[in-house]
Amino acid sequence: MKSFPVGKLDARFLQRLMGSLPSDDPALITGPAIGNDAAVIELDKGCLVVATDPVTFTADQIGWYAVHVNANDVAAMGARPRWFLIDILLPEGKTDGPLTESIFSEIGETCRELGITVCGGHTEVTAGLERPIVVGHMLGTVPGDGLKRLANVRPGDRIIMTKGIAIEGTSLIARGRGDELAEKLGAGFVSRADSFIREPGISIVKEALAAAGVRGVHAMHDPTEGGIATGLWEVAEGSGLGIEVYREKLKIYDETAAVCEIFGLDPLGLIASGALIIMVDQTAADELMEVLEREGIESSVIGRVVPKEKGITIVEGGVSRNLEPFFQDEITKVL
Repeated sequence: MKSFPVGKLDARFLQRLMGSLPSDDPALITGPAIGNDAAVIELDKGCLVVATDPVTFTADQIGWYAVHVNANDVAAMGARPRWFLIDILLPEGKTDGPLTESIFSEIGETCRELGITVCGGHTEVTAGLERPIVVGHMLGTVPGDGLKRLANVRPGDRIIMTKGIAIEGTSLIARGRGDELAEKLGAGFVSRADSFIREPGISIVKEALAAAGVRGVHAMHDPTEGGIATGLWEVAEGSGLGIEVYREKLKIYDETAAVCEIFGLDPLGLIASGALIIMVDQTAADELMEVLEREGIESSVIGRVVPKEKGITIVEGGVSRNLEPFFQDEITKVL
């Protein structure tokens, strides 16, 4: 039997597996499904939003990464990230005091910056690992009427994206293949691309919480593995609707374009933390973009939601084609 490649499982196979899990508690508003990066549990007052994500592509700044990628998933539901739990798995024969202390320091510093409390977790040295792995579990709260879910998306909604695509992928490749890039494009280029994790940045908490306050915002989604193409495909699958995306509206930074050209990668399938996809009523799109601009966040209308029968398409040069997901992220070709 053929083994699975590195990266996300095939979404249709995963959907079947998730469908076999017990998830019928009436308090569970949003459970396991394609496009749902966080669960929502109804409480007596408001909702608890819970997300979990590992950091596996890099060991550099792994504690910092773990906080941000999990905070992103909670914030994309319109909730404020508040509590964090961490599982830290450390490699046998390579773990010492400084390594462990650096991970804890990164987690503590990042949580303090975002106003998040660390409330538990687990740490161990694990046999068979080549590098540390951190699995985060983030919890947040939101009033019931402030919840942003893909189930709320409607045909006619505008699709707005903040910043640009493949921000995280650009930085990861700059750090993982920096010597090769420096030979071709110079050390200054590598330094700029490396810094993408902080500027423009992979965190979308600020823009998600700002957008959540705009009446007419129906849902948000944080594209990660599989890039912007997979993130948009997940929006369509999760909402049960179709989407039409305009290729020329997807901002690609010069550094991203150069990295993808050198390594032969499709930027649409390169890990995309840092962008936020927002589905908003067409009458509120301008207001949303003004709110984001006041927060210093660049955004653009990249498409629209259409009835399901119109499919999931991307328009380039006036030609429409199916938008296919990348179940194996492009970054696996180089890292």
